Amino acid sequence: MANSLFEKAQNQMMQGLPFVLYKKPKESYVKGIFQLSATLHSVIDFSESGFVFAPFDTAKKPLLMIPDEVVTEAIQSEKSSLKKNLVRSEHLDSKPFESIVSKAIDSIRSGKLEKVVLSRTKDVPISISIFAIFQRLISSYGSAFCYLWYHPEVGTWLGATPEILLKVRGDVFITMSLAGTQLVSGDDTIPVWGKKEYHEQQVVTDYIEQSLKDGVTDLKIGDLETVRAGHLWHLRTKVSGRFIKEKLGTLIESLHPTPAVCGIPKERAKKFIRENEPYDRMFYTGYLGELNLKNEVDRSANTRNTEQKAYRSVMDATELYVNLRCMKMNGNRATLFVGGGITSDSDPWKEWEETENKSQTLLSVLLD
Repeated sequence: MANSLFEKAQNQMMQGLPFVLYKKPKESYVKGIFQLSATLHSVIDFSESGFVFAPFDTAKKPLLMIPDEVVTEAIQSEKSSLKKNLVRSEHLDSKPFESIVSKAIDSIRSGKLEKVVLSRTKDVPISISIFAIFQRLISSYGSAFCYLWYHPEVGTWLGATPEILLKVRGDVFITMSLAGTQLVSGDDTIPVWGKKEYHEQQVVTDYIEQSLKDGVTDLKIGDLETVRAGHLWHLRTKVSGRFIKEKLGTLIESLHPTPAVCGIPKERAKKFIRENEPYDRMFYTGYLGELNLKNEVDRSANTRNTEQKAYRSVMDATELYVNLRCMKMNGNRATLFVGGGITSDSDPWKEWEETENKSQTLLSVLLD
């Protein structure tokens, strides 16, 4: 990527002004949104336009970056310099997390919960700039939504997430359920999934279908598929339908937080998380992305019809991602956030190992 976009972002940060740089999955360019005042804006009714950054806690309003200036630049090909060796934590570090997982399993087996998603943090030193980290993210995770977000009153966050919360074009929406995790093997063989992963995925899919069925039309549940995100394999099911455009906020609120980042029943799972996780998730497992931003689209989906392709329309579009595989910067250190879904079939040690596997996405771009 050309240096001018990074230079503009650096100047913006030096002036204490908000900005966000981001790359959508499989796109060959980075977009920068620059706000020309340090005001901290919030989303009120989802009719606003800008870049939204929402916390896990639904009692707190999502933040909104106003697009006073929008800059787009192509990505220059750069060879990835990621560390290939996995970095593991000491065994003793796992005990507090294993204890909370065991407590969750007891609650599930007693019938109080069906599933709950538990997470933890890792605090690591960094010796490279946030822009170098972002460059590594976009160079290494082409199929993820990669971002660098800054506001002087909130701080700096980066991430590379594989999970769509919601895509909207007109009155048509697409969402997904994403669950199950396995580490990619050396030969890239598609993994064999077990009972625990299939059950976890089905629970998420069923919950999303149930949550949406009364507020949308033409609801369609796609086929279960295995997809790769960086070092990891996941199970994914796409869900689509139509909705009333004026009820975008209702649609978002029905999806967030999804069972993939919270649990079932939702309110009981949130209560368990609040009472047992020893930290504030802040924007981890919230959502982020474009809210009602204008996008150019082809009028015709027929790629062979070159005459029709010459005519393009501009429409408001919303594209939101669940804020997974993310980190918050704290001076010369970074706080990494990782988690996993707990069901009655979970094993505390294996759940710890899953969070270790997930942390590699971020650790690989931090190591010199």
